[in-house]
Amino acid sequence: MKHSNFAIVIGLDCMTGLQTARILSARGVPVIGIASKPKHFSCYTKVCKKILYANTSSEEFIVKLEKLGPGLVGKAVLYPCTDMSVLILSRNRHRLINWYHTVLSDQDVVETLMDKISFYKFAKQANLPIPLTYLLYKKSDVIEAADQLTYPCILKPPIKSVEWEKNTNAKVFKVFSKQELIDQYDKCSSWSEVLIAQRWVSGDDSHLYSCNCYFNSDSEPVVTFIARKIRQWPPETGTSCLGQECRNDFVLKESIRLFKNVNYRGLGYVEFKKDETTGEHFIIEPNIGRPTGRSAIAEAGGVELLYTKYCDTIGHPLPSNRTQKYRNVKWIYLRRDLQSAFYYWRRGELSLLNWLKSIKGRKGYALLSWSDPLPFFVDLFNKLSYHFRRDSVNHPGIESSNEVTETILPQTSTVNF
Repeated sequence: MKHSNFAIVIGLDCMTGLQTARILSARGVPVIGIASKPKHFSCYTKVCKKILYANTSSEEFIVKLEKLGPGLVGKAVLYPCTDMSVLILSRNRHRLINWYHTVLSDQDVVETLMDKISFYKFAKQANLPIPLTYLLYKKSDVIEAADQLTYPCILKPPIKSVEWEKNTNAKVFKVFSKQELIDQYDKCSSWSEVLIAQRWVSGDDSHLYSCNCYFNSDSEPVVTFIARKIRQWPPETGTSCLGQECRNDFVLKESIRLFKNVNYRGLGYVEFKKDETTGEHFIIEPNIGRPTGRSAIAEAGGVELLYTKYCDTIGHPLPSNRTQKYRNVKWIYLRRDLQSAFYYWRRGELSLLNWLKSIKGRKGYALLSWSDPLPFFVDLFNKLSYHFRRDSVNHPGIESSNEVTETILPQTSTVNF
């Protein structure tokens, strides 16, 4: 079925953005991507009708949408794919109302669930399961928390701001002693007005569970999908690189309870970790208003999560495939899973045979697509080029540069307005 209303993927230049564009395009939805980095591997996709360039971490993309809107036929459906784009879109939704469907909860709900400080306060009041948490506004706070926490623990910001991302790619830091917590706080306290110290929930990557979902305007869960991580990169504190569909009724129940509590609308995601010692589940974080890296595992499992949002928003009949069937389908980001597997192999925790068994079975791929192959190969080529440049620094006689630049290849299917 072909549709006339566009889907606008904000943040095409990330794995999540690319997956979203591919999924919607395969359902006959015309897609326009907005990206900050023209040379990013995702911008070599052929599934977008247009790719526009604007900073998706600032209001620049709002201005781009304002210019694009009057030329569209019918209201387009917006799919922000990063936390910052969700936040900026939510705060500026009034500027776009004539041309776009934003599909977000009220602003106070967005702010509460996106800001980790607000969320932990809300979760405590709602009696939701969260790990022991301390808010660190000043040096005396971290000294007090260091005496109360057990180790290891984690240190993270309330939200990955532009300033945070300027200084590190890490989502969180895992620390192993009181002094290390204090030292790490001193290092990154200037990147965020407040930091969060939190108990580390014991268990490896496979103890992480998630619920991807979509709630309609009546705050009813139209689609839910439960999965768990098998591996992630970087290990323990990174992003899923191998996941598997599973059943976990506690995660499903508590995710629905969380979102119903705030009359939620839109795409949602909640990550839990099951303590390997006690068997208790704890909420690690929610992500709201956007697809996530693991949204695509629902599609691989035959559940049309992202397309349901599109149909519900423009008033078309909902797709019939909205119920999870628990077929144990997998999802893999092949390059990163090889990195993660190599890490565990070097530690003596994963054999080649066990790795092959872990990826066996029906699965979807993060980047690999034979109908849209260029992003996968650009990503692979960039990574190999980076390692060659890095290695050449340590070998005399090989011309090199310490600066890591992005590979320049011929652009396809892009329009720079």
